[in-house]
Amino acid sequence: MARPHLFQTLFRQQTRRPLLVNETRGVVLAGSIETAFDSRARRVGLLGRETFAPGAVLAIAPSSAVHTFGMRFAIDVLFIDRGGRVLKRALGLRPGRIAGTLTAFAALEFAAGSPEVAWTAVGDQLMFVDR
Repeated sequence: MARPHLFQTLFRQQTRRPLLVNETRGVVLAGSIETAFDSRARRVGLLGRETFAPGAVLAIAPSSAVHTFGMRFAIDVLFIDRGGRVLKRALGLRPGRIAGTLTAFAALEFAAGSPEVAWTAVGDQLMFVDR
């Protein structure tokens, strides 16, 4: 049996559209959630896109590192543990860069420049909530 993690709520709520919330700061990080939970989706990620919508997140799990080789825009990345605690931030990660942390369970990719993501600090608790 797999160890519990933050994304299990997404599997149980197939018909709902939850929000990704920074519970510590009381702000919504994303209202649109894309997932990359299988090998192919993790390999593709945001490659081939011209932009990524503000208010959207790509949740990549399992993942302890990301790269922006071949990308056309900068991203903000939050690395989290299984419970949703922020372990590291990489803000404004430009194309052609790598970021990661060995202890992360997942990476959350956002369009660069979101104030809510910038306000998120290491140690903050993230969670999914129903609309």
